[in-house]
Amino acid sequence: MATAICTVFLSACSHQPSAEHHPHWSYQGEESPAHWGELAQEFAVCGSGHLQSPVDLSTKAKVVKAHLHYQYSPMDYILENNGHTVQLTPQTKSVNLILEGKEYTLQQFHVHTPGEHTLNSKQFPMELHFVHTDSHGEIAVIAVMFAVGKENSHLNNLLKKQVKVGEKVALTEKINVQDLFPKNTQHLSLKGSLTTPPCTEGVNWIVMEQPLQASYAQLTAMEKMIGLKNNRPLQSLGDRIVVIGN
Repeated sequence: MATAICTVFLSACSHQPSAEHHPHWSYQGEESPAHWGELAQEFAVCGSGHLQSPVDLSTKAKVVKAHLHYQYSPMDYILENNGHTVQLTPQTKSVNLILEGKEYTLQQFHVHTPGEHTLNSKQFPMELHFVHTDSHGEIAVIAVMFAVGKENSHLNNLLKKQVKVGEKVALTEKINVQDLFPKNTQHLSLKGSLTTPPCTEGVNWIVMEQPLQASYAQLTAMEKMIGLKNNRPLQSLGDRIVVIGN
Protein backbone atom coordinates (compact mmCIF):
# COMPACT_ATOMS: atom_id res chain seq x y z
CA MET A 1 0.00 0.00 0.00
CA ALA A 2 2.81 2.43 0.87
CA THR A 3 4.42 1.81 -2.51
CA ALA A 4 1.20 2.59 -4.34
CA ILE A 5 0.76 5.81 -2.41
CA CYS A 6 4.30 6.91 -3.21
CA THR A 7 3.75 6.19 -6.88
CA VAL A 8 0.73 8.44 -7.00
CA PHE A 9 2.16 11.17 -4.82
CA LEU A 10 5.56 10.86 -6.43
CA SER A 11 6.60 14.45 -5.94
CA ALA A 12 5.67 14.49 -2.27
CA CYS A 13 7.18 11.09 -1.53
CA SER A 14 10.43 11.77 -3.31
CA HIS A 15 11.05 14.77 -1.08
CA GLN A 16 10.90 12.85 2.19
CA PRO A 17 14.14 12.83 4.22
CA SER A 18 14.66 9.05 4.02
CA ALA A 19 17.17 9.10 1.15
CA GLU A 20 17.71 5.35 1.12
CA HIS A 21 14.07 4.83 0.16
CA HIS A 22 13.60 7.93 -1.97
CA PRO A 23 16.73 8.81 -3.98
CA HIS A 24 17.13 12.51 -4.60
CA TRP A 25 16.49 13.93 -8.06
CA SER A 26 16.15 17.42 -9.45
CA TYR A 27 15.91 19.42 -12.64
CA GLN A 28 19.49 20.68 -12.60
CA GLY A 29 23.07 19.42 -12.64
CA GLU A 30 24.00 15.78 -12.12
CA GLU A 31 20.49 14.94 -10.87
CA SER A 32 18.73 16.51 -13.86
CA PRO A 33 16.36 14.64 -16.21
CA ALA A 34 19.21 13.47 -18.45
CA HIS A 35 20.57 11.50 -15.47
CA TRP A 36 17.38 10.28 -13.76
CA GLY A 37 17.71 6.77 -15.13
CA GLU A 38 21.17 6.47 -13.56
CA LEU A 39 20.32 7.75 -10.07
CA ALA A 40 18.66 4.59 -8.73
CA GLN A 41 17.53 1.19 -9.92
CA GLU A 42 13.89 2.13 -9.39
CA PHE A 43 14.42 5.09 -11.76
CA ALA A 44 15.90 2.98 -14.57
CA VAL A 45 12.82 3.23 -16.79
CA CYS A 46 13.36 7.02 -16.92
CA GLY A 47 16.24 6.25 -19.27
CA SER A 48 15.19 2.97 -20.88
CA GLY A 49 11.40 3.22 -21.21
CA HIS A 50 9.53 3.39 -24.52
CA LEU A 51 6.32 5.03 -23.26
CA GLN A 52 7.83 8.09 -21.62
CA SER A 53 6.21 11.49 -21.15
CA PRO A 54 5.95 14.36 -21.97
CA VAL A 55 5.74 14.34 -25.77
CA ASP A 56 4.86 16.69 -28.61
CA LEU A 57 1.28 16.08 -29.73
CA SER A 58 -0.35 16.89 -33.06
CA THR A 59 -3.93 18.10 -32.96
CA LYS A 60 -4.42 16.39 -36.35
CA ALA A 61 -4.83 12.97 -34.72
CA LYS A 62 -7.55 11.11 -36.60
CA VAL A 63 -8.61 8.26 -34.30
CA VAL A 64 -11.79 9.25 -32.45
CA LYS A 65 -12.88 7.96 -29.05
CA ALA A 66 -15.86 8.42 -26.76
CA HIS A 67 -16.74 11.54 -24.79
CA LEU A 68 -14.75 12.35 -21.66
CA HIS A 69 -16.90 12.15 -18.51
CA TYR A 70 -15.87 14.04 -15.37
CA GLN A 71 -17.58 15.77 -12.47
CA TYR A 72 -15.94 17.77 -9.68
CA SER A 73 -17.32 19.86 -6.84
CA PRO A 74 -15.85 22.53 -4.54
CA MET A 75 -13.43 20.90 -2.08
CA ASP A 76 -10.99 21.89 0.66
CA TYR A 77 -7.34 21.55 -0.35
CA ILE A 78 -3.91 21.42 1.24
CA LEU A 79 -1.31 23.49 -0.63
CA GLU A 80 2.27 22.19 -0.40
CA ASN A 81 5.64 23.11 -1.85
CA ASN A 82 7.58 19.83 -1.89
CA GLY A 83 10.70 21.19 -3.58
CA HIS A 84 9.79 19.83 -7.01
CA THR A 85 6.42 21.49 -7.54
CA VAL A 86 3.48 23.19 -5.88
CA GLN A 87 0.92 20.48 -5.16
CA LEU A 88 -2.69 20.64 -4.02
CA THR A 89 -4.29 17.64 -2.31
CA PRO A 90 -8.04 17.38 -1.63
CA GLN A 91 -8.95 16.74 2.00
CA THR A 92 -11.81 14.44 0.97
CA LYS A 93 -12.04 12.24 -2.11
CA SER A 94 -14.71 10.82 -4.39
CA VAL A 95 -15.03 9.43 -7.91
CA ASN A 96 -14.49 12.28 -10.39
CA LEU A 97 -13.55 10.76 -13.75
CA ILE A 98 -14.94 7.94 -15.90
CA LEU A 99 -12.44 6.69 -18.48
CA GLU A 100 -13.18 3.67 -20.68
CA GLY A 101 -15.70 2.43 -18.11
CA LYS A 102 -13.31 2.77 -15.14
CA GLU A 103 -13.88 5.09 -12.20
CA TYR A 104 -11.01 7.34 -11.13
CA THR A 105 -10.56 9.56 -8.07
CA LEU A 106 -8.56 12.79 -8.02
CA GLN A 107 -5.57 12.35 -5.70
CA GLN A 108 -3.76 15.65 -6.27
CA PHE A 109 -2.91 18.26 -8.84
CA HIS A 110 0.35 20.09 -9.34
CA VAL A 111 2.08 22.69 -11.47
CA HIS A 112 4.82 22.69 -14.11
CA THR A 113 6.40 25.95 -15.28
CA PRO A 114 6.98 26.00 -18.17
CA GLY A 115 4.62 23.36 -19.55
CA GLU A 116 5.84 19.87 -20.39
CA HIS A 117 3.72 18.58 -23.28
CA THR A 118 3.71 20.62 -26.46
CA LEU A 119 0.87 20.96 -28.98
CA ASN A 120 1.96 21.15 -32.62
CA SER A 121 5.46 21.97 -31.29
CA LYS A 122 4.17 24.90 -29.22
CA GLN A 123 5.17 25.07 -25.57
CA PHE A 124 3.04 26.87 -23.00
CA PRO A 125 4.28 28.79 -19.93
CA MET A 126 2.36 26.60 -17.47
CA GLU A 127 0.73 23.17 -17.34
CA LEU A 128 -1.41 21.68 -14.56
CA HIS A 129 -1.50 17.92 -14.00
CA PHE A 130 -4.60 16.46 -12.33
CA VAL A 131 -3.57 13.02 -11.08
CA HIS A 132 -6.29 10.37 -10.64
CA THR A 133 -6.20 6.67 -9.73
CA ASP A 134 -8.70 3.84 -9.94
CA SER A 135 -9.28 1.16 -7.30
CA HIS A 136 -6.40 -0.91 -8.71
CA GLY A 137 -3.88 1.93 -8.68
CA GLU A 138 -4.03 2.64 -12.43
CA ILE A 139 -3.19 6.28 -13.08
CA ALA A 140 -4.97 8.81 -15.31
CA VAL A 141 -3.69 12.37 -15.63
CA ILE A 142 -5.56 15.30 -17.15
CA ALA A 143 -3.18 18.01 -18.41
CA VAL A 144 -4.33 21.60 -18.91
CA MET A 145 -2.15 24.25 -20.57
CA PHE A 146 -2.08 27.95 -19.72
CA ALA A 147 -1.14 30.76 -22.11
CA VAL A 148 -0.34 34.40 -21.31
CA GLY A 149 -3.51 36.47 -21.47
CA LYS A 150 -6.18 37.79 -19.13
CA GLU A 151 -6.02 37.27 -15.38
CA ASN A 152 -7.61 33.97 -14.36
CA SER A 153 -9.62 34.50 -11.19
CA HIS A 154 -9.68 30.77 -10.46
CA LEU A 155 -5.90 30.75 -10.03
CA ASN A 156 -5.91 33.45 -7.38
CA ASN A 157 -6.79 31.03 -4.57
CA LEU A 158 -3.65 29.04 -5.41
CA LEU A 159 -1.49 32.16 -5.26
CA LYS A 160 -2.76 33.79 -2.06
CA LYS A 161 -0.05 32.11 0.02
CA GLN A 162 3.53 31.88 -1.25
CA VAL A 163 4.53 28.60 0.39
CA LYS A 164 8.26 27.89 0.70
CA VAL A 165 9.89 24.50 0.19
CA GLY A 166 8.72 22.10 2.89
CA GLU A 167 5.71 24.20 3.86
CA LYS A 168 2.07 23.21 3.58
CA VAL A 169 -1.08 25.17 4.39
CA ALA A 170 -4.81 24.53 4.32
CA LEU A 171 -6.49 26.88 1.86
CA THR A 172 -9.28 28.95 3.37
CA GLU A 173 -11.45 28.84 0.23
CA LYS A 174 -12.73 25.76 -1.56
CA ILE A 175 -11.54 24.95 -5.08
CA ASN A 176 -13.60 23.38 -7.84
CA VAL A 177 -10.96 22.02 -10.21
CA GLN A 178 -13.52 21.99 -13.00
CA ASP A 179 -13.03 25.77 -13.03
CA LEU A 180 -9.45 25.03 -14.10
CA PHE A 181 -10.56 23.02 -17.14
CA PRO A 182 -11.38 24.54 -20.54
CA LYS A 183 -15.02 24.64 -21.60
CA ASN A 184 -14.06 22.88 -24.84
CA THR A 185 -13.40 19.28 -23.78
CA GLN A 186 -11.62 18.23 -26.99
CA HIS A 187 -8.50 16.39 -25.93
CA LEU A 188 -5.69 14.09 -27.01
CA SER A 189 -5.09 10.85 -25.15
CA LEU A 190 -2.31 8.29 -25.18
CA LYS A 191 -0.37 5.91 -22.97
CA GLY A 192 2.63 7.49 -21.31
CA SER A 193 4.48 7.77 -18.04
CA LEU A 194 4.86 9.89 -14.97
CA THR A 195 7.00 12.90 -15.93
CA THR A 196 9.06 12.65 -12.74
CA PRO A 197 10.93 9.70 -11.19
CA PRO A 198 10.23 6.83 -11.06
CA CYS A 199 8.78 7.60 -14.55
CA THR A 200 6.30 4.72 -14.18
CA GLU A 201 4.78 3.74 -17.54
CA GLY A 202 1.18 2.81 -18.34
CA VAL A 203 -0.24 6.21 -17.33
CA ASN A 204 -3.39 7.26 -19.21
CA TRP A 205 -2.75 10.80 -20.41
CA ILE A 206 -5.59 13.17 -21.34
CA VAL A 207 -4.16 16.42 -22.71
CA MET A 208 -6.71 19.19 -23.24
CA GLU A 209 -6.32 20.96 -26.58
CA GLN A 210 -7.69 24.35 -25.56
CA PRO A 211 -5.34 26.33 -23.30
CA LEU A 212 -6.70 28.57 -20.58
CA GLN A 213 -5.39 32.07 -19.98
CA ALA A 214 -3.47 33.49 -17.04
CA SER A 215 -1.88 36.89 -16.64
CA TYR A 216 1.87 37.34 -16.89
CA ALA A 217 1.88 38.34 -13.21
CA GLN A 218 0.08 35.12 -12.20
CA LEU A 219 2.43 32.92 -14.23
CA THR A 220 5.46 34.72 -12.81
CA ALA A 221 4.15 34.37 -9.25
CA MET A 222 3.64 30.63 -9.71
CA GLU A 223 7.13 30.14 -11.13
CA LYS A 224 8.57 32.18 -8.26
CA MET A 225 6.77 30.01 -5.69
CA ILE A 226 8.09 26.80 -7.27
CA GLY A 227 11.54 28.39 -7.42
CA LEU A 228 12.80 26.64 -10.55
CA LYS A 229 11.84 25.51 -14.03
CA ASN A 230 10.35 22.07 -13.39
CA ASN A 231 9.64 20.71 -16.85
CA ARG A 232 11.05 17.42 -18.13
CA PRO A 233 12.33 17.63 -21.74
CA LEU A 234 10.24 16.07 -24.50
CA GLN A 235 10.49 12.31 -24.96
CA SER A 236 10.12 10.26 -28.15
CA LEU A 237 6.53 9.51 -29.15
CA GLY A 238 7.69 6.47 -31.10
CA ASP A 239 4.86 4.48 -32.65
CA ARG A 240 2.28 5.31 -29.99
CA ILE A 241 -1.26 5.95 -31.14
CA VAL A 242 -2.68 9.34 -30.19
CA VAL A 243 -6.46 9.39 -29.89
CA ILE A 244 -8.63 12.49 -30.19
CA GLY A 245 -11.83 12.84 -28.18
CA ASN A 246 -14.28 15.38 -26.85
